[in-house]
Amino acid sequence: MSQVGHTTARALLRRLAVEQAECRVPSLTAAIVRDGRPAWFGGRGRVGDAPPTANTQYRLGSITKSMVAVVVLRLRDEGALELNDPLQAHLPGAPHGHLTIAQLLSHTSGLTAESPTPWWERTPGIPADDLLKRLGPGELKHRPGRRFHYSNVGFALLGELVARLRGTTWLQAVQSEVLAPLGMNDTTARPRAPHATGYAVHPWADVVLAEPEHDADAMSPAGQLWSTPHDLARWAAFLCGDTGGVLCPDTLAEMREPVGVDDGDAWTGGFGLGLQLSRTGGRRLAGHTGSMPGFLATVWADAADGAGVLFMANTTSGLSGSLAVDLLDILEEHEPRLPDEWRPVPADPELLALTGLWHWGPKPYTLRLLPERGLSLEPVGGTGRASRFVPQPDGTWLGLDGYYAGETLRVAADHLDLNTFIFTRDPYDPAAPVPGGVTDWHA
Repeated sequence: MSQVGHTTARALLRRLAVEQAECRVPSLTAAIVRDGRPAWFGGRGRVGDAPPTANTQYRLGSITKSMVAVVVLRLRDEGALELNDPLQAHLPGAPHGHLTIAQLLSHTSGLTAESPTPWWERTPGIPADDLLKRLGPGELKHRPGRRFHYSNVGFALLGELVARLRGTTWLQAVQSEVLAPLGMNDTTARPRAPHATGYAVHPWADVVLAEPEHDADAMSPAGQLWSTPHDLARWAAFLCGDTGGVLCPDTLAEMREPVGVDDGDAWTGGFGLGLQLSRTGGRRLAGHTGSMPGFLATVWADAADGAGVLFMANTTSGLSGSLAVDLLDILEEHEPRLPDEWRPVPADPELLALTGLWHWGPKPYTLRLLPERGLSLEPVGGTGRASRFVPQPDGTWLGLDGYYAGETLRVAADHLDLNTFIFTRDPYDPAAPVPGGVTDWHA
């Protein structure tokens, strides 16, 4: 599974070994993918009498949520629902039916974090109908849309939504629409051999206690699945953009956009549509963490770099919290990615004539021609509103990002009209329609 050099592999394995030894983890596996392919795998500790392998199963915990979310987004892309639909439009009579599907996906619904049952991770689950009956008014903890508040219950509701719209179980939908097409055949609802046993490690002695494992039933969309490092590496590649036809790349990019953040303006962690987000070390990561009794797992993807990382461990708690990012750092240090070779590409002469300097009032901007007939409008000096644009059938241009995302750019002979803002070749061109009439610059 290794495509990195010997020195890199040794450094990665050492970091994994330090984590396993110092954090006292019964067994620990990790893997890296690059450009959609497995690049490295490592395992430490024991599962039974043998080291863990890339085919050893561990519980995924909440990584399950991201796979459920993909089915929900597939339903949206098919036209079966809209993300702003209230839940009750598809689950008539459901409690808290006014909450939108987007709010449930992004953990901004305000619903309680845990189910109104005994500790659901450590007790047998109850059927969905029974759970729905227990979700009274008191389970709404915040005004919907007000803030990020992680909710396992929200994904139980989304699992039921998938089941109703697909006419099957949430699990069968995930298996047929996500896991099977991606070749993730060793990702299952219950453990299969060889699998790790989940353990709690005593805080003051080197002894362990086996943790319970059961079917969470109605809460299972929040954390039921088991998987292997091999399968989770394929999921990391998916999150990096190798969607294998399971999801439109633009939809995956939408899932990675931040909807809620949990630490204010300079956020380092947040949530998109079913995906956790992290900003660390100059990277923007998307993926999910997972925790169930006896297990911890994490998968992150750096889509900009085409690299993904994961780890899986059979311990309830105690990992350092930096392992995944440290592994990416080691890869970057030892084998930094080479930039793609620059090559000239054909340019439409009419588009080429648009490039160069434009002005919004006195402020200079540059318009560049991008591959695939795209345009990029950026302020000179880098301070101000920048956006990319793609052509539309009616001759206008659609903003992709930044302040002008979703807005319309119209190109005239002597000016650009960007959602009523006028850009001209010369500062305040007197011939421009707005502001117009400027005739004299003076000291």
